[in-house]
Amino acid sequence: MNQDVVILGAGLSGSLLSILLAQQGKQVHMYEKRPDPRGAAASQGRSINLALSHRGIQALEQAGLADSLRQIAIPMHGRMMHSVEGALTFQPYGTAGQYINSVSRGVLNRLLIEQAATRQVSFHFEHTCEDVHLVDNTIFVRDEATQKMQEVIAGLLIGADGAFSVLRNAMQKTPRFDYSQHYIAHGYKELTIPASATGDFAMEPHALHIWPRGGHMLIALPNQDKSFTCTLFLAYEGNESFEKLQTEEDVLAFFNRYFPDALSLIPHLTDDFFTNPTSDLVTIHCYPWSRYHHNVLLGDAAHAIVPFYGQGMNAAFEDCHIFNKLLTKHGTDTDALIAEFQRTRKPDADAIAELALQNFVEMRDKVADDAFLERKKIEAELYRRYPNQWIPLYTMVTFTDIPYAEALETGRKQDRIMEEVMKEFTHLIALTDQDFENIVARLL
Repeated sequence: MNQDVVILGAGLSGSLLSILLAQQGKQVHMYEKRPDPRGAAASQGRSINLALSHRGIQALEQAGLADSLRQIAIPMHGRMMHSVEGALTFQPYGTAGQYINSVSRGVLNRLLIEQAATRQVSFHFEHTCEDVHLVDNTIFVRDEATQKMQEVIAGLLIGADGAFSVLRNAMQKTPRFDYSQHYIAHGYKELTIPASATGDFAMEPHALHIWPRGGHMLIALPNQDKSFTCTLFLAYEGNESFEKLQTEEDVLAFFNRYFPDALSLIPHLTDDFFTNPTSDLVTIHCYPWSRYHHNVLLGDAAHAIVPFYGQGMNAAFEDCHIFNKLLTKHGTDTDALIAEFQRTRKPDADAIAELALQNFVEMRDKVADDAFLERKKIEAELYRRYPNQWIPLYTMVTFTDIPYAEALETGRKQDRIMEEVMKEFTHLIALTDQDFENIVARLL
């Protein structure tokens, strides 16, 4: 069977890309080992909630889904920091009107699949890809219902099948294919803050809540049903770690020590803790993203990252957006399309992977530090005064489509400048107009 475009994986990036390709007149077939999510209620948790920002929104708008997005997203205008004593400090994102969106992975995935189906994308759920022959672009798929194997020859084969991609696994067996994976020492576990007794949010809904505690942290994002999905990031081993939390008493004592205000909001803490899995956090690098022509990796299959910049989904959606633009540019010249895609996108994928790891340290260790917060105030004032010259790193990554690699390099320059500035000025109020002008001049 020879099919125009075959996409492995009907997750977020695969489903979005299928819509964009169908809009360009491509016949698209999706193969997914999981059941059809349209047959059951979409999950409100059990997977890190997603923070949708500019790059992802731009891709969804290209697919004509802006209005649908607004119905499932909850705007978050900043971080709400929780001290051990329960004091709250709000840190806005960027300037007025800039916000990120909390969305449920399950709800968004179902929306994308429903929209793709209206564009005549063909879905083959509960079909597991068992093998890939790269030279002739052939996949071998098992129908889980009948256990029959099917051979499918793709005109263009796209691996959007996640961090443990079957297509990438086939590429790893070929000569001169670079691959690395790195697990951080921390894992994560999801918990739930339900709606209050009155059926409302138990905390401020338009914020990303963070309990930074040095080597570990808790975060919470709002859901449409007025609950919050909480994620505990904690080392696997050590003095404060998952290995030390073996009993209900251990868990309650740990939360009472570090997250007492959250403890009062999680009525089923110990049930959730021992029922929900502890999951790993991995960064994956590989190259090239194509072998022997007419196949390509994107999203987590090409560049899985840790979630601490909220850019995993946004980077994958930006992959789809860029791939679609290059398809318009190159037309039927698939070789040129894939070559330009992987050559131009790889540096940005590496950059956001590095930024995500860096932001973990910032979120858990620095966001509650007075000197760090004062530095952020100075940078915010620089941005207010010189919005085209000094754009903070977080703003570049989250609210613009400046390439990740360019944002990383500019951020490094800003970091070096601000280290010198903070040796001279410890508070925003100490700086004069001339001081701000001199700081920007250093960057330029």
